[in-house]
Amino acid sequence: MKTRDFSTPGVRRKTVVIAIAAVLVLAVTGVGVYGLLIGPREPGTASPVQPTTSDPTASSAPVPNPTPTLSSISASRDPETFARRVSDALFTWDTAAGLLPLDYTSVILEVGDPTGEEQAGLASDIATYLPSREAWLQLREYATAQSLTIENAYVPDAWAEAQTQSSGQLAEGTTAITIEGTRHRTGTWNRTPVESDHAVSFTVFLVCPPTYDTCHLLRLSELDNPLR
Repeated sequence: MKTRDFSTPGVRRKTVVIAIAAVLVLAVTGVGVYGLLIGPREPGTASPVQPTTSDPTASSAPVPNPTPTLSSISASRDPETFARRVSDALFTWDTAAGLLPLDYTSVILEVGDPTGEEQAGLASDIATYLPSREAWLQLREYATAQSLTIENAYVPDAWAEAQTQSSGQLAEGTTAITIEGTRHRTGTWNRTPVESDHAVSFTVFLVCPPTYDTCHLLRLSELDNPLR
């Protein structure tokens, strides 16, 4: 049987990015530079949603099939538990479900930095984990789906040094959890079910209580280039 690997082509507190010294520590370990919140500020108040008025004459129109939806990431005050939930949401998708990468991205952004300071960077991080729209449409032809088995989750040794180098400037509850696991992909090739497995590792950067009531996602490391 011929198999095919379904891999992807291709103000109460001041808010600033992580102290330069801590960033250098992270860079030395080979993970690059990640912006991390020092502390929260008052999140902006969202514009109220304007109510819409339905057209009573359209009540008899056929009801279209509902758009598929994804479950939200459950809140947690525990960093490891939350990191695992984020990781599952990041790696679990199905091209045959009628959704696009942006739908999966939106679910993860919902639990991101409440101040919005890190959202643009986080969105960029997520994009490197998900197939592009073009790749997604190609993978859909093979009904490709993905899931993750987490085998290990831990606070990396390099994070302790980053905290020391930050001289207390990191917000309380800011931490890093490195995830190690196996990515599973399934699909069909010439009407034959096929699958592939690939070891993955990455680091999830979080801010948790007491800074906030629950954990929030700040950034993600480069895939397969985690803090150790």
